[in-house]
Amino acid sequence: MAETTLYIAGRQYDLRCRDGEEAHLAHLAGLIERKARLAQQATPGLTEVRTLLFAALFLADELNDMKREVAGRQEALPLDDGGDPAVLAIEVLTARLEKLSDRLAAPLPDA
Repeated sequence: MAETTLYIAGRQYDLRCRDGEEAHLAHLAGLIERKARLAQQATPGLTEVRTLLFAALFLADELNDMKREVAGRQEALPLDDGGDPAVLAIEVLTARLEKLSDRLAAPLPDA
């Protein structure tokens, strides 16, 4: 069993994980950290709990959007075309990355 330390919203979390999963957990923590920073920038003075709540809501919203997008694309696919699911996944991810890039490039609203 491996041990790793994650830093999210200015706090240190010591965790145990399976050997070799340290980098993956660090990556996931980075995703959460970015959302926590967005929450703190949008609403200064949030408590730690509310910062993590907003980060979780941001991530859940993105996941929900991606699931809806995938479901919509799957419905649009002809049943007999033999389309490659990997190609569909890449197209969905590409569209999502473009949408996220646009959101990140936009200025933050004044609080």
